[in-house]
Amino acid sequence: MKTTTQISEKDLTETIITSIEPYMLVVWNDEVNTFDWVIETLVEVCHHTQEQAEQCAMLIHFKGKYAVKNGDYDTLKVYCDAITERGINATVEETVG
Repeated sequence: MKTTTQISEKDLTETIITSIEPYMLVVWNDEVNTFDWVIETLVEVCHHTQEQAEQCAMLIHFKGKYAVKNGDYDTLKVYCDAITERGINATVEETVG
């Protein structure tokens, strides 16, 4: 008897991303920082486009947190430190796949 294993494109993509970029930079919502400040920070620190930064800010606001960037720990730690120095809560977390 022959068994076929099917892997969805989504599962395969998530597995590849987790393998290549095992960490994520998470920005947390708060009641202190304005949308404009978060957007400006994402553009300047994370090199997001204006549109990317606006979308991330909305997701952060409505979901409470959002992974704004994926990568290796050392790179994301630099971004995280720069964001927290601006008074915005951020963490580097291991990607769970």
